[in-house]
Amino acid sequence: ISAVEDLTVAGDNARRLGSFAGLTESVLAAACSRVGQKVLHLDRRNYYAGNWASFTFNSLLSWIQEYKAQQEMPSTESDQAWVGKIEEGEDMLPLSSVDSSIINLEVFSYASEESEDEEVVTPSVANSFPKDSEAANEEPSGSSVEPQHSDSPGDRTQGAAEPPKQETEPSEACKNRQMPETQQSNQSEESDKQEQPITRPAEAPIELNKRITYAKLLKEGRRFNIDLVSKLLYSRGSLVDLLIKSNVSRYAEFKNVNRILICRDGRVKQVPCSRADVFGSKQLNVVEKRMLMKFLTFCLDFEQHPEEFQGFSEKPFWEFLKSQKLTENLQHFVLHSISMADQEILTEEGLKATQHFLQCLGRYGNTPFLFPLYGLGEIPQCFCRMCAVFGGIYCLRHSVQCLVVDKESGKCKAVIDTHGQRISCNHFVVEDSYIREEQRTKTSHRQISRAVVITDRSVLSYESDQQISLVTVPPLEFSSPAVRAVELSSSSMTCMPGTYLVHLTCPASGSAREDLAPVISNLFHVPNSSGEEPMQGTEKPLALWVMYFNMRDTSGLDSSCYSLPSNVHVCTGPDASLGCDYSIKLAESMFNQLLPDEEFCPPAPNPEDIIYDGDGAPGEGASFEETNHAERSGPEGEGQPQENGQPSSESSEPAESTDSVAPETNTESKVQISPTEE
Repeated sequence: ISAVEDLTVAGDNARRLGSFAGLTESVLAAACSRVGQKVLHLDRRNYYAGNWASFTFNSLLSWIQEYKAQQEMPSTESDQAWVGKIEEGEDMLPLSSVDSSIINLEVFSYASEESEDEEVVTPSVANSFPKDSEAANEEPSGSSVEPQHSDSPGDRTQGAAEPPKQETEPSEACKNRQMPETQQSNQSEESDKQEQPITRPAEAPIELNKRITYAKLLKEGRRFNIDLVSKLLYSRGSLVDLLIKSNVSRYAEFKNVNRILICRDGRVKQVPCSRADVFGSKQLNVVEKRMLMKFLTFCLDFEQHPEEFQGFSEKPFWEFLKSQKLTENLQHFVLHSISMADQEILTEEGLKATQHFLQCLGRYGNTPFLFPLYGLGEIPQCFCRMCAVFGGIYCLRHSVQCLVVDKESGKCKAVIDTHGQRISCNHFVVEDSYIREEQRTKTSHRQISRAVVITDRSVLSYESDQQISLVTVPPLEFSSPAVRAVELSSSSMTCMPGTYLVHLTCPASGSAREDLAPVISNLFHVPNSSGEEPMQGTEKPLALWVMYFNMRDTSGLDSSCYSLPSNVHVCTGPDASLGCDYSIKLAESMFNQLLPDEEFCPPAPNPEDIIYDGDGAPGEGASFEETNHAERSGPEGEGQPQENGQPSSESSEPAESTDSVAPETNTESKVQISPTEE
């Protein structure tokens, strides 16, 4: 709090900005801090990024528990406690203390409740071991639970703290397999001498298949990084361009999305995007390949051929695709998996979306998309680091109760925090969830349906199990929205090895479970009870754990929808689109309103380029952190985003924020390479 007091008494020659967490707010705070403004970044939560955050599995269970407790707690908002802080000529504008941006949260656990060390021994040839194998194949009867996640997450988290059991004693056959070679050879020679006349069939190898239990998920919970928002980065999108321009990309690593898939008629197929994919596809015949290549070539410079789409400008893109005599298969590929549009989008907008997709191909890989290692929640934290480097102050578990408004000017001149402290500010940037209903002139808003699924394998098998895939599920009805699924493997550092993390998103027409449960049942095997094994021959991945929730989408609102002072700027939450362009453009627009004469996010200098004045001795060499950064950068210099997916041995997971302190400004010990233009 002393840092806040220092900020409060700072000179008036610098602008002071109050802010709350989220991607837009983090980018705006970093941009203001970078050009010399004083920034105080507050958040009532105990983690960064707000609704853009990423959680470990255990932290997510705690977050769910806190959400349920908040829903059951009656609202006790009172304005009387801060009346004494208001001076003559001032008004008080209270903020909401209850976050209602997420609703309809439901959790289902289908993983077995057995001990995580239980092994299933499966001989490859039946009856190879008459007695031992039968005993080994008997699965212990685990406690049956309802699919509804009824018990509290805290109880299960406590169970994860118990020391893991020792592995069960292996069978005799397994012991023989683990013996040293010399010992095995000696024993085999003795057995050959003693039992030479007797012939026995060769023993078949035993497959030890470890089931993924709920206890295993808890034990490996820190390997998960589960995003509340599911988005990808277009390689030529606004966010990637900003990461390059501001030099913030050195704080993160990225991995290319390997596959774009579509699910039609109950089957998952790969969508050919590039020229090589089209001509190498086995799903298209020769005629379809030529038709698709001709259409995609036209989309790259469709503005030069207005006669081709003349008469369709005010008609849906779907009708234009039909007029091009594309097959139904190609129409679905272009509409849902390339333009990423719905069936109501107009033709010119659909052509622009297809053009943008094609322009992004080949910059960093064979698809247009990048995904940040450790989850999307890393991106707001990267901008928080930049803000902190240039003097921004961060306080978690610290919120603002009300705004102090000057009656004469009608502007916000100060805020009163949860400790009753009055903090002066010139501008106040706030997340939409802090605004009360009576402060809104337009109360209607959209909802986003979200689901998070942990599975045991990919929806489409491939020779490599380290794929990141984008799956589109077209709507069953014309008026229904398409469902977008992002499937992440352990190479993305968001789930434990042997599992996949799948994020499903669509605009809401009902609750998240109503919208997405049919799609999940179509893509995955959903057991009727926890621990139930799929039927033999089932090709669908097994759903181990599912979470549904709806998130408020206020991207359609603007400043006219709020009754607030002119220097209070409201940042809307995440939108339903696949990319992050909306949030970045909103941050840039707000920055231009605040500081019209300043550059938005100018490049941050490299540590070795900084010249220190004042107390630093000019003859000193580079500090340890600077040397470390130079060594980590390596001789390669600037290149493409890291796509290896395997961090160095010194890498560690991002520490969970538990105290109200500023984020560390030193970079992590990974190879951090800024993306460059090809």
